[in-house]
Amino acid sequence: MKTLVELYDDCPIENVLAADTFCPERTVYLCPSEIAQDKEKQKRLREYFLHRGMEMETVFLDTSLFHADKVRRQLQNVIEKYPDCAIDIAGGSDAALFAAGYLCRETDIPVFTHSRKKQRFFEINNAKFADHLPLSVSYSVEDFFLMAYGAVKPGRVENGILEERESMIDSFFSLFLKYRKKWNSIVNWFQRASQTEKNGEISLTVHSDYAVKGERGSKIPANEEALHDLERIGFLFDLEIQRDASVSFRFRDSWTRFWLRDQGSVLEIYVWKACREAGIFHDVRCSTVVEWDRGNKGEIVTNEIDVMAVKATSIPVFISCKTCAIDTDAINELAILRDRFGGDAAKAFIISTENCRAITRRRADALDIDVITLQDIRSCSLADQIRSLAQ
Repeated sequence: MKTLVELYDDCPIENVLAADTFCPERTVYLCPSEIAQDKEKQKRLREYFLHRGMEMETVFLDTSLFHADKVRRQLQNVIEKYPDCAIDIAGGSDAALFAAGYLCRETDIPVFTHSRKKQRFFEINNAKFADHLPLSVSYSVEDFFLMAYGAVKPGRVENGILEERESMIDSFFSLFLKYRKKWNSIVNWFQRASQTEKNGEISLTVHSDYAVKGERGSKIPANEEALHDLERIGFLFDLEIQRDASVSFRFRDSWTRFWLRDQGSVLEIYVWKACREAGIFHDVRCSTVVEWDRGNKGEIVTNEIDVMAVKATSIPVFISCKTCAIDTDAINELAILRDRFGGDAAKAFIISTENCRAITRRRADALDIDVITLQDIRSCSLADQIRSLAQ
């Protein structure tokens, strides 16, 4: 097979998986007019293949995927021009699949499909090379966004830094659970006690009043017990407290400073670690930021996925982390990102350190999003729960 024919699909991975596996000289996409005329998306797809190390010709042919006769005629044109082709029918519309099936009756052209859930290719017609071939292509988190025309931007966390500090995460999360109801106040105190200096530089050394200014003239006192606990686990050094007067200390490094000044980081890095411990993911990323065109008159939007992982070479898992109550907006946003960048085989979880209202859980169930709450986290290993739900 020198030429691969793809029936263009709204699920991005269906458009690239066969090409990534068989590495043809060219891939011909039978696609709707909006894609056939969108030079930017065509450019992005070519860039994706270059990112994967493939210098492959890509051809985009306009056809209506909802008119079987038009698809059949376009397929016949492709076969005449590229007699060495094979057709992947994993994607596309029902009409396109019908047209490809009809063509099988008239020619011996190879036709095959694949299942990400079964992790196999399957022969449909004269395609022994694909029959029961395992899906061996491995995708990274970044790959899923690039194949869907997204641009990956730097997130709030350097994942290499997390790996270096992985041994500290459990102790940090245990402290969070101990002070969960006071956590917002503790974080607010750190934010005000360790503000950035006027020249924009960040200092790890802090000299602060014991009670700092809060909102509307209120005062936020230092939580002495929490400060001593943070010193005990190695997040703070040289702690000195003068009751009702002052507090001084030194952050371990810039990352512990960031985590103690950010409300949600403690849960995000704990979930990141749990995904790694689950043992079924070959790529796990904390804080993935993607910029993409939502399709509303060129509207460019930016979203952050708190934690994302990839299992079984090609199935992404999208995880939203909440240290507050889950609302329907968070559920809806997660569903959109999962469907846009992962497709029907992708999975999505919301993990919260609060309990979930019944009405919110029903909304999550309706969108096929699993919910893990504080009660679940306390009753069972989070890594075990993630492993079970991701299977």
